[in-house]
Amino acid sequence: MATERSYYEILGVERGASDAEIKRAFRKLAQQWHPDVNADAEAVGRFKEINEAYQVLSDPKRRQIYDMVGRAGLGDMSGAGSPFGEGFGGFGDLFDAFFAGMGGNAAGARRGGRRAAGSDLRYDLRISFDEAVRGVDKEIEFDLLDRCVTCAGSGAAPGSNAVPCATCGGRGEIRSVRQTLLGQMVNVTLCTRCNGEGRVVDTPCHDCKGDGRTSQHKKLRVTIPAGIDEGHQIRLSGEGEVGPRGGPAGNLYVAVHVTPHPVLRRDGTEVFYDLQLSIAQAALGTRLRIPTIEGDEDLEVRPGTQPATEIRLRGRGVPHLRRPGTRGDLHVMIHVNVPTRLSRRQRQLLEELAAESGEIVLPAGFLDRVKDALD
Repeated sequence: MATERSYYEILGVERGASDAEIKRAFRKLAQQWHPDVNADAEAVGRFKEINEAYQVLSDPKRRQIYDMVGRAGLGDMSGAGSPFGEGFGGFGDLFDAFFAGMGGNAAGARRGGRRAAGSDLRYDLRISFDEAVRGVDKEIEFDLLDRCVTCAGSGAAPGSNAVPCATCGGRGEIRSVRQTLLGQMVNVTLCTRCNGEGRVVDTPCHDCKGDGRTSQHKKLRVTIPAGIDEGHQIRLSGEGEVGPRGGPAGNLYVAVHVTPHPVLRRDGTEVFYDLQLSIAQAALGTRLRIPTIEGDEDLEVRPGTQPATEIRLRGRGVPHLRRPGTRGDLHVMIHVNVPTRLSRRQRQLLEELAAESGEIVLPAGFLDRVKDALD
């Protein structure tokens, strides 16, 4: 004759197991053997056995009787109190029992009358290339919902105050208790009367209609750091809209847009300038004025400079935002222009240069003669 297994053995726990260990063991076995998720023929009987063991061991009184005299002392109490009973509910009921009170409503409840925060704001600020490189202070103006001056943000008319919400008792949330196979589960939802704030205004402020905020025009001075670039944002904490009825303010995000320089190009901290040279300047060398971040400066181009040469002026670029005292470089990119039209004298000089160098060139008027012959 088979020996009857103890409830502790069925759940796989020791006799001295804590309530949390018993609940954890039951949850694991229930997820494995519930008939809705297990198609084995033995699943129904196995889950019924697990459920019965849990109902006894999770109840302090029944567990004490069971520990003293075994199942015989329980009589009809072995399965009493089971929320599923003989025809236990679906796996969805089991899932609800595990996670009741943990859904979006409970998570979103502002417990303890916590007030909602105000909205974040965005301000688009355009600055020049030089201002982005050197940094600048700018005054900005914008409209927002700010704290009502009349009621100081409380939403209550002068001489009156907000009172605790009668629906939730000032907690900002509604709690409901239900019995599940895991015992009592508490479900928490947001109080719809006070919106989770815990207080309501019986006599609202005339100016803000009880919201605690009015539309206002605000001026603010913003420091733009040197080296900021297109698309960067500056966050000003607490400078956004205030929350209703004294709620904390959101943030203001200043989105920076930089007007390009007429001739300088920027890539991060590096600055680029395209310098156009004639054949004579590239061959003989020259000294030219070029634009830089600090203004126009002289640049010496050595004789024999080739096309696509890069002249790098170190430390003459844009300051690093996160490494104060360091800067990028200025890259001067050399482009040699080949003339498309020559005067008679210019062609003569170039032909003499070619002859001196032993180079073969087309004689004057050669292309015109070819064109005439083809016509």
